Amino acid sequence: MANQNVGINYAGKYDMTVNRDAEAGIRFGVIHQNEVMEVWCEESEAEYGVIECSSCGDDLSIDMDECPNCEADLVSEFDFAEPIAFSYIKDGYKCFSNEYGDIFIEKAPYYTYAQFCSPCAPGACHLSNPLDMPNDNNKCYCFGHDWFDNEKAPYPVYDVETGQLV
Repeated sequence: MANQNVGINYAGKYDMTVNRDAEAGIRFGVIHQNEVMEVWCEESEAEYGVIECSSCGDDLSIDMDECPNCEADLVSEFDFAEPIAFSYIKDGYKCFSNEYGDIFIEKAPYYTYAQFCSPCAPGACHLSNPLDMPNDNNKCYCFGHDWFDNEKAPYPVYDVETGQLV
């Protein structure tokens, strides 16, 4: 049976910017990291957010050995630092993962058509629920075939520049 259920756009009928590239008019694609785990683990980079020096409270970077303000030794400060997210920003992609393991694809050289996500990601489309029939309202960024173990995405992949099926 063909999947033609576009889902519910929880971003609202007139909202053009929620989980959507307003310039290109393409929605963010969402996929769980387990679908592309090997590439995501090898290529994404940890994001640590703001880390404070325990001695003076200044904001620090994870790669510092010494606090620039109070000169405290920071090697032990980062021993237990946990990333708050992961990101991948290269090769035409701009993606990040949240604490639930979902990857939001904000920019990509490819797109597909998929059902809208749940209210947790209003306006975005869930790549695990591809549509069989193109629907411009459900056009969303996606990963190319090379992100998947068998070199075949579980959805049709289109080139953003040409609109051609890849």
